[in-house]
Amino acid sequence: MSELDFFSATTKLFELKELDIAGMELLCRVEISGDAFYQQLADACGNEAAAALLRRNGREETGHARRIRKAIDLKAGPSYIEPSELNEPFVVSLPPNLDASLFEAIVQAELTGDVGYQSWADAEPDEEVKRLLLLNGREETIHGNRVREAIELMRADA
Repeated sequence: MSELDFFSATTKLFELKELDIAGMELLCRVEISGDAFYQQLADACGNEAAAALLRRNGREETGHARRIRKAIDLKAGPSYIEPSELNEPFVVSLPPNLDASLFEAIVQAELTGDVGYQSWADAEPDEEVKRLLLLNGREETIHGNRVREAIELMRADA
């Protein structure tokens, strides 16, 4: 997995129809990396109110990773041995130009993330794992809405 960065790992996730343990491990690392992604966006956005919204999204991405770890434990059972890289975030490299189109793409990615979580939940036989996936999904839509708010705040500043 080390050859992946945050963006390529996210793309790989969108290709998964169901989440097995390896898929959940990938998802966990993407969610952990989401915090670094949002912190970097916040640092670069140039608007303190927008940055606060972006930082909140990042903190919640870490919470998503905790839920996925719980889902892994439920699915894998007590014999599961956690891979050493599970807690390592992927490298997050932002493009040099943080323009409106990037932020609009983030909104779409968050909404697509909700759809992905719903799809994975639909394919999940374990009710508790399904519940955890649906919680994360709902919050992805909230994240998209916060990014929309951040866009408006940055536009008002321009």
